[in-house]
Amino acid sequence: MPSAEPVAVRHVEGLVHGFLSLRSPEGSVLAYGDLIQDVRGGRVTSRLVYRFKDGSLQDETAVFSQRGHFQLVTDHLVQKGPAFERPLDMRIDRTTGHVVVRYKNEHGEEKVEDEQMELPPDLANGLIITLLKNVRRDALPPSVSLVVATPKPRLVKVTMAAAGTEPFSVAGSARRATHYVLKIHIGGIAGLVAPLVGKEPPDSHVWILEGEAPAFVRSRAPTFMGGPVWQTDLVSPVWPRER
Repeated sequence: MPSAEPVAVRHVEGLVHGFLSLRSPEGSVLAYGDLIQDVRGGRVTSRLVYRFKDGSLQDETAVFSQRGHFQLVTDHLVQKGPAFERPLDMRIDRTTGHVVVRYKNEHGEEKVEDEQMELPPDLANGLIITLLKNVRRDALPPSVSLVVATPKPRLVKVTMAAAGTEPFSVAGSARRATHYVLKIHIGGIAGLVAPLVGKEPPDSHVWILEGEAPAFVRSRAPTFMGGPVWQTDLVSPVWPRER
C-alpha cells in the first residue's frame, strides 16, 4: 500500500486530562490510566500512562503538529513489568527517520535495534485516537502507517473501516458511537507467512462519539505485537461517601 496523505485537522486538539481503565478479556481491571495533553508553540504533547495493579507500566508520549494536517514529530513508548512479554523502550523521530528499540531477549540480555528508516508523513504512532476523531466515516483514508517493534522496528500499514454505530448511555442519556475496525497489514514475505504461523495481529476496535465535539468512548486492541486484546474505557471520579 502506498503512503497516504496525513489526516486533515477538523477539530484542533487542546488541553486534556482524561481518566481511563484497562480491562482483561474477562473484564478484570488491569490498570488505571491518565491521558494528559498540552499545546505549546504549535505542537501538541500527548502522554498516555497506564499503571498496572501488578506493578507494570505502559507510558507513551507523542508530540505532533496540527497545522492543516496532523503530523507526528516524535513518539516514545515504554512497556515494562510482568504484564508485557518483553520489556520495551522505543523512540521514534519521524523528521529524521531515526528509530531505536531497546529490549530484553528471552535470556534477559539487553539488546538494541538502531535503524534509519524512511518514515512517511502519515505515521500514526500515538495518534490513532486523534485521527479517528477527525476522519469522516464516509471518506476514510486508505491507510495510515505505524512503526511496530517485533522487536526489530518494522513499518506496517493500518486500514480503517466503519462498522456502523452502536448505542450507549451517559447518566441515563442515550447516545450512539461510531464503531471503527482497524486492521494491521504486515506486508512482504512476513505478511504472507504470518497467518500460517498464527501471528497475524488481531483487529483493533475503537468507538468514537461523533458530533460537534468528537470524543473517544472505548477501544479493544492489543498493546504489543502478539499481545492479548485489552479493553480501554473512560472512567469518572468516585467520591468517598459523605457522613
